[in-house]
Amino acid sequence: MKSGFIGIVGRPNVGKSTLLNQIMGEKIAITSDKPQTTRNTIRGIYTRSETEDREGVQMVFIDTPGIHKGKNKLGTAMTDMAAGTLREVDLILFLIDGPLSAGPGDRYIVEMMRTVDTPKILVVNKTDTMQPEKYLQIYNEYEELGLFDDIYGTSAKNGTNVPELVERIEDFLEEGPMYFPEDMITDYPERFLVSEVIREKLLLYLQEEVPHGVAVEIESFREEPKITRISAVIYCEKKSHKGIIIGSGGKKIKGVGKAARLELEALLGTKIYLELFVKVRENWRDSDFDLSNFGYKEKD
Repeated sequence: MKSGFIGIVGRPNVGKSTLLNQIMGEKIAITSDKPQTTRNTIRGIYTRSETEDREGVQMVFIDTPGIHKGKNKLGTAMTDMAAGTLREVDLILFLIDGPLSAGPGDRYIVEMMRTVDTPKILVVNKTDTMQPEKYLQIYNEYEELGLFDDIYGTSAKNGTNVPELVERIEDFLEEGPMYFPEDMITDYPERFLVSEVIREKLLLYLQEEVPHGVAVEIESFREEPKITRISAVIYCEKKSHKGIIIGSGGKKIKGVGKAARLELEALLGTKIYLELFVKVRENWRDSDFDLSNFGYKEKD
């Protein structure tokens, strides 16, 4: 069987998590229209069993946080995680959604990629929203760099050209072991997935800066025969943010809780009792202790 690790990198909000979910055929990573939705490296495990006329393959996808120059320690830790991925994988998928000349963000990542010998595929995403002339401009700009082994245009949202991309990825993998059980689709524990679902609903319900100042910690996760009881704390950085998250008469937090509960029941296949609490922890995004505690940075 062929196997290997594939890193998905790019600027914030170019569709990395959407591509991972499309490849997996299931929701592994949270998505929203807000940048920096992904804070941890999410592993999606794609396994195709061996058949009489086709060998098996296991692709372990790592969906990294969007690479950007961090404004706080959280942003820096997220970028460090993504940059570290470049050195640890067998293949890099670099997602973009516009020309290289549009801004410094993609150039910053291109220069970072020049420092590693890992094979690279450029994925021009969101082709469903661009004219053929624009796609051709993007293709030509990046091809002239001589940095990429192949270039693919996709719409991660619609699934356009994604199966063909997966087939091409397989060409870069070598014979290797099955790293994870065949029926495993992610190596993250249920508690982590629960916290990510809650955080996604916060991103959907809240506006402006508040979502990026929130973290979710699962205080208790108790499985009973017919129900799973979950208690989670939402941390924010300001007292004013706490009021926004709770909403008038608790309306907003109830909406977040209901949306999260419905998705978690489908995800875990059981009834869910979900309790949400909101606490203020000032400047947690610049605290090494808090970043380690919330799992965004390794403990020293």
